Amino acid sequence: MSEEKVQHSYTADDIQVLEGLEAVRKRPGMYIGTTAERGLHHLVWEIVDNGIDEALAGYASDITLVIEKDNVIRVEDNGRGMPVGLHKKTGISTVETIFTVLHAGGKFGGGAYKVSGGLHGVGASVVNALSEWLEVEVHQDGKINFIRFENGGKAIAPLKITGDTDRHGSIVRFKADPTIFTETTVYNFDTLKTRVRQLAFLNKGIRMILIDERGDEEVKQIYHYEGGIKEYVEYLNKSKEVLHNDVVYVEGVEDDIIAEIALQYNSGYMPNVYSFCNNINTIEGGTHEDGFRLALTRVINKYAQENGFIKKDESLVGDDVREGITAIISIKHPNPQYEGQTKTKLGNSEVRKIVSSILGAQLERFLMENPDTAKIIMDKAVVASKARMAAKKARELTRRKSALEISSLPGKLADCSSKDASQCEIYIVEGDSAGGSAKQGRDPKFQAILPIRGKILNVEKARLTRIFENQEIRSMITAFGTGIGEEATTENLRYHKIVIMTDADVDGAHIRTLLLTFFYRYLKPVIEGGYIYVAQPPLYKVQRGNSVKYAYSDAQMEEIRAEMGDRTNIQRYKGLGEMNADQLWETTMNPENRTMKQVTIDDAIEADEVFSILMGDEVEPRRNFIQENAVYVKNLDI
Repeated sequence: MSEEKVQHSYTADDIQVLEGLEAVRKRPGMYIGTTAERGLHHLVWEIVDNGIDEALAGYASDITLVIEKDNVIRVEDNGRGMPVGLHKKTGISTVETIFTVLHAGGKFGGGAYKVSGGLHGVGASVVNALSEWLEVEVHQDGKINFIRFENGGKAIAPLKITGDTDRHGSIVRFKADPTIFTETTVYNFDTLKTRVRQLAFLNKGIRMILIDERGDEEVKQIYHYEGGIKEYVEYLNKSKEVLHNDVVYVEGVEDDIIAEIALQYNSGYMPNVYSFCNNINTIEGGTHEDGFRLALTRVINKYAQENGFIKKDESLVGDDVREGITAIISIKHPNPQYEGQTKTKLGNSEVRKIVSSILGAQLERFLMENPDTAKIIMDKAVVASKARMAAKKARELTRRKSALEISSLPGKLADCSSKDASQCEIYIVEGDSAGGSAKQGRDPKFQAILPIRGKILNVEKARLTRIFENQEIRSMITAFGTGIGEEATTENLRYHKIVIMTDADVDGAHIRTLLLTFFYRYLKPVIEGGYIYVAQPPLYKVQRGNSVKYAYSDAQMEEIRAEMGDRTNIQRYKGLGEMNADQLWETTMNPENRTMKQVTIDDAIEADEVFSILMGDEVEPRRNFIQENAVYVKNLDI
């Protein structure tokens, strides 16, 4: 161990105390996760959540979110309006206290709100700290109260009355600080739309209004669902073939904890269960999901045994009863406790029993009162059980006894010599021609090549048995070492970069979509871990004499051609097989030169919907999707 010491003082003068909102500006990531696009949008939700809390308390019915020109955000609600009187502890107005003091709010046992989302009281002050400026208008008791903050969240004057009003509620306007959000300060309308619609589904009866004023024409969308999560399940299943028209909906309250569950089965094979606590998507699950699974398995087994669908000594497992289910679990909890790295796993132990008992009793009654629907659900589970037994043997073929047993790797895999997974990459390449070039051009120390033949199976339309029978999929699972489906884990992942490398044409795009569908449905932890990439091979080779440059878009090709002058020779690459090994290495595989896109899941629910539309059985939703999105297509080979 080195005996060298860092040479600087360590005295009382070196201990820094950040006052007020300075800490937020100094370490914004601690409060909003990131200062990239996701963090920028997080600011919006902190203010919107305050309006939702007011609506959940029974005082607001409408929440309006406006993106003004210059990407200024305005959030309005028609609730009581924030308290405007002097705050005893701070000696300033309560509005100023809410926006300048961390952990000041009506969410800490003061009785203002039973349940709330957001960052538990730091939301408003954090948004203020990270804004170039922020303004608050409170309409209350016939008066308009106004305050403006600048310079890192400092009030430029105390709260003052600026006029009369016949309205009630709060209006917050702010502009994100570009010195904090250096990557972008432009809001994505689709991101905002998805979350606003979700909030409307999760809070039945609340009217959510989204307005975008940035374009030549104002865009306005209103979301209002009296059916709440029942309508949410119908929306998620709109691109699927449902097995029964009635959505099973249950709700109950116990110990001030409100639980709502809605579910409906479709003809697909994947379960889509989404859980929420206080409107926050608990993507890692938690005790509310545990309670849901326990009750679903218990009740369906009991009904199946008592009504002769299975023998008394037989039982269905969780996978059987969840096949093809779309379910929303939403709870409102006065004091949620979260676990996990991202704080998206609910940990309250009492919730498990509450959700299980509420769903158990009401689902049991539903099945007894609706025997036709019950029969459909039982038949689905029994068929799933038989298919699971058949898939069990096939699954064994994909399991490798040890990562060191080279003999168990697929024969066409050209593996790399390194055993350090963090350094290793595997390229999934379509066709023998491209596979040959990739094998010759790669760096064999850390780059592996797995050629696949043609288009793999569309897993959206296939059961696990057919998936295990598919040679190309078996090769991938074996090579990756991850397992599949419920067993999928990145613990034994052999390559920390899995790169999809296909031709830059329509067939290549289709193969890429099929692969991404497989990864999303059966290897989701690999996508969530950030291990999936898409290679970006060049579209053009531009040459003049001995000078050669590669272009990855039409615009870049035109720039290069203009730069090189006349007498340039342009070659359009239709496929990877047209490149020799050196060209493929130089343009697409060399870490120093290549361009790769990392595949992420920003919104699993939205991703699920898109995969279902693009790869599912229903034609009409796919046609509509293509018509709506055709305007965004940039490169299409005809």
